[in-house]
Amino acid sequence: MKQMLCLFVLLFSHIQPISAEAPHIKRELAIVIDDLGNHMEGTEEILQLPITLTAAIMPFMPSTKADAELAKRNGHDVIVHLPMEPKKGKKSWLGPGAITTDLSDEEIRNRVVAAIKDVPHAIGMNHHMGSKATENERVMRIVLEVCKEYGFFYLDSKTTSNSVVGKIAQQLDVPFLENNLFFDDVYTTRHVTKQANLLAGKLNKSDQLIAIGHVGISGPIMASVLEAYIPVYKDKAELVPLSKLIPGYELLDEGI
Repeated sequence: MKQMLCLFVLLFSHIQPISAEAPHIKRELAIVIDDLGNHMEGTEEILQLPITLTAAIMPFMPSTKADAELAKRNGHDVIVHLPMEPKKGKKSWLGPGAITTDLSDEEIRNRVVAAIKDVPHAIGMNHHMGSKATENERVMRIVLEVCKEYGFFYLDSKTTSNSVVGKIAQQLDVPFLENNLFFDDVYTTRHVTKQANLLAGKLNKSDQLIAIGHVGISGPIMASVLEAYIPVYKDKAELVPLSKLIPGYELLDEGI
């Protein structure tokens, strides 16, 4: 018995309280849901999940205002999901008020202002599609100038690796963020689950991450997978709205 006790003490003495000594890393995860505003599948299910999200709502659509009100009521950030010209795809996919590269400076400005005014409670902006428009410095300078005037931040959805959003935003001193992962770029449960799991792994290495999902075709899948992964994400990070990721946003919001 004495030998066993000595062995236990010896083993115990080599155990280090790693969790107690390791510095606490506060990780943050912002989940953005795109394409709201058109009575899309999964809207209510996702906006009623017990987590804080950011709702990206398209302007001038049948449920633009209703979805913005629901998102705000459930404690989510609201941003304008501005339709912008892609390199591929039909123009009809963009919806009303789209920003295309053939528009004049004045028309681009007018459309951005109108979109901002059409989405209640909006505090920021990202783009719907937009792979062509976000590579165009003229277009994005006007968009971001309007964002600055309205005190908006901008989320670059990164639908192209050649986006100029970050470059122009820094020049204009507009707060901006960049998407790190799409959940549902392929509309299957298997793929969305794979991406959700990939995001969980990334949270072990990154202090701050942004991921985008959608309502619509993949809406019900997104709702189901997100619900399943809530405990996983909460164990690894604080789920926050986009505005929480912008240093000093509270002061900007108060106009200080």
